[in-house]
Amino acid sequence: MRRILSAGFGLLLSAALQAQPVATPDWLPGTAQATAWIEGDASVALARHGTAAAGHAAQALSAGPHEWALRLQAQRRQMQDGGSPSREWQAHLERPLRINGKAALDTQLGDTERELARALLGEARHESARALAELWIGELAARRREALAAAQVGLAEANLAAVQKRRRAGDAALLDEQQARADLGEAQREQALARTVLAKARAALSTRFGAELPADAALGEVGEPALPEAAWHARVMDESDAIKAREAELRRARLTAARARADRVADPVVGVFTASEARGNERLLGLSLTLPLGGTHREQQSLRMAREADMAEAALEQLRREVDLQAREAWADAEGSRERWRLSRETARLAGENARLVQRAYALGEADLQTLLSARRQAALGMTAALEAQAEGLRAQARLLIDAHQVWDLEHD
Repeated sequence: MRRILSAGFGLLLSAALQAQPVATPDWLPGTAQATAWIEGDASVALARHGTAAAGHAAQALSAGPHEWALRLQAQRRQMQDGGSPSREWQAHLERPLRINGKAALDTQLGDTERELARALLGEARHESARALAELWIGELAARRREALAAAQVGLAEANLAAVQKRRRAGDAALLDEQQARADLGEAQREQALARTVLAKARAALSTRFGAELPADAALGEVGEPALPEAAWHARVMDESDAIKAREAELRRARLTAARARADRVADPVVGVFTASEARGNERLLGLSLTLPLGGTHREQQSLRMAREADMAEAALEQLRREVDLQAREAWADAEGSRERWRLSRETARLAGENARLVQRAYALGEADLQTLLSARRQAALGMTAALEAQAEGLRAQARLLIDAHQVWDLEHD
């Protein structure tokens, strides 16, 4: 009994954790702005048109493929009595009728088409949200990289000025000045590269989403996940629009197979007709019934649809395993990137402190220029590595939030 109560409490706690709202991190755009950008994305607009088309398809299925047909016939009959010919005509109005439960199946197929289109729209929004977060963090990282490169140029310029001053005083050699100039050139090259990366990142975000980073936007801390792994994984599997779409495709395949089985009994064609014969002396009014006889074609079509339903079921199971694996990999990436960021940040701090100490030693004449330049390069590499680890960690954290539909109202899909 205690185990049952404990398991039940665990399920309730997991459900409560999944239902808790998550505030959008400061380093991501707000919900209102992000939603507007996502809805304006071309891929989402395409899926939205698909939803509208699915609505029309559902109405067409509910109405059925059969329509009234008007058939007219005229003839001229020559009588043996030698009199005037008899001008005769017939008019038929007829239409096939859906039988054997086909109308209900068509209505269910229409509803499934709507469900599928909604799931595809949700998946388009999900992929667009991923792209927005990726490009947003990419530009934040590029902006920070450009700032770091500019700082290194400033340090290199100050260092060159100090070496030139010492050389004029006779305390430095020409080789020292040349090394300082080469260091400045390398720093300027890195700054030019950083500016190019920033320009490309800004262009990518602006071109796809028409978005622009605020002046005060910056990378944030790589935090802990909002949910425990088990609760997050369950939510990802439950919220996956790709799985929902594949489930709708399976329902459509099964309904299509059922429709094909029902169609082995062909729809009868009923109608009314009227005619004029015998020089207009005879008027006819009657009913007509046509019964098509199903054959091998309908039978084989039914069997083919049944096998395609089996294929759809297998495809759904395959996708569930793929989403399961991708979710586990995403969690592992987030955990690993957070640890790498912590380590690289500490390494960068130590390298920066070492560079400051060597700079002080150089100013006191206790270290040579080569040692100073090497320490500064190590510090710059450490800061760059820490920046890359931070951006990688934030991308992984954003993916956890987006895949679980915990931000930007994605859960409303």
